Amino acid sequence: MYINSAYLNNSLVDFKDKSRPLIVGSCGTYHLYTRPKLPTHRPRGRLDFQILYIASGKAYFYFNNSKEPTVVTAGHMVVYRPKEPQRYIYYGVDQTEVYWVHFTGGNVKNLLRHYGIKDEMQVINTGTSLEYVRIFKQMIQELQRGQTDYKESLVLLLLQLFILIHRQLSKEQIRKNEYLDREMELAIQYFHSHYNTEINIENYAVSRGMSISWFIRCFKQYTNTTPMQYLVSIRITNAQVLLETTNYNITEIGRIIGYENPLYFSRIFRKQKGISPSEYRKQFNKIYEP
Repeated sequence: MYINSAYLNNSLVDFKDKSRPLIVGSCGTYHLYTRPKLPTHRPRGRLDFQILYIASGKAYFYFNNSKEPTVVTAGHMVVYRPKEPQRYIYYGVDQTEVYWVHFTGGNVKNLLRHYGIKDEMQVINTGTSLEYVRIFKQMIQELQRGQTDYKESLVLLLLQLFILIHRQLSKEQIRKNEYLDREMELAIQYFHSHYNTEINIENYAVSRGMSISWFIRCFKQYTNTTPMQYLVSIRITNAQVLLETTNYNITEIGRIIGYENPLYFSRIFRKQKGISPSEYRKQFNKIYEP
């Protein structure tokens, strides 16, 4: 097992200090080779903040005193806040390599929020990067050597880490938005191409690998209406065109746009337009009759 760690003023005691906006208290790394496991259990948490970076392997975290672990794999960081219970285990069989930093200060909460680390975040998908390792190793060296202005250097290094996390979170958000836009556009195209068939919204969502609730929520965010409301709108708009430009009777028009039951079609049309299909045709013909 490889261990390399360093502590501010060579003190292993955790502390809370708001005299400055940001203070790095300790930093270190563990890499398990032969030791079977390395458990950590702090039922009352710590007084400071902590970020752990899983560089390789995986770790088992028991958040909120859960009996079942959350398996956090390489390429993720875990955030612990003051007085938050901590329990996690590394196993030698996983060849786990972890870097960690403890920090405190009067402006930590605002700094974390500024760099996209929201209050409810516990596990952050940061990806693996040698830049993370470089920053952690440099913080360890700064604490060990204690050279001139090392405390300020530690703050700058930690801010660099925050910036890298923020950039990764921003990329994730962009990818998520691009995926969302693409899926919603595909749904819209599908509805326009198949509006006159029997469309099951739940089956469509499942076919695209989405839960029905997630699909409806995202579709509403994208179009300001639910999938079913959007589908009905397409059908009624096409019904209006047919009522205005053809001599098809109401039953035929209902079937063309996807409603086999003429009474149901009339009821939906009235609900959307305030009048029945036949009344709509009469009004239109009256307006445009020579």
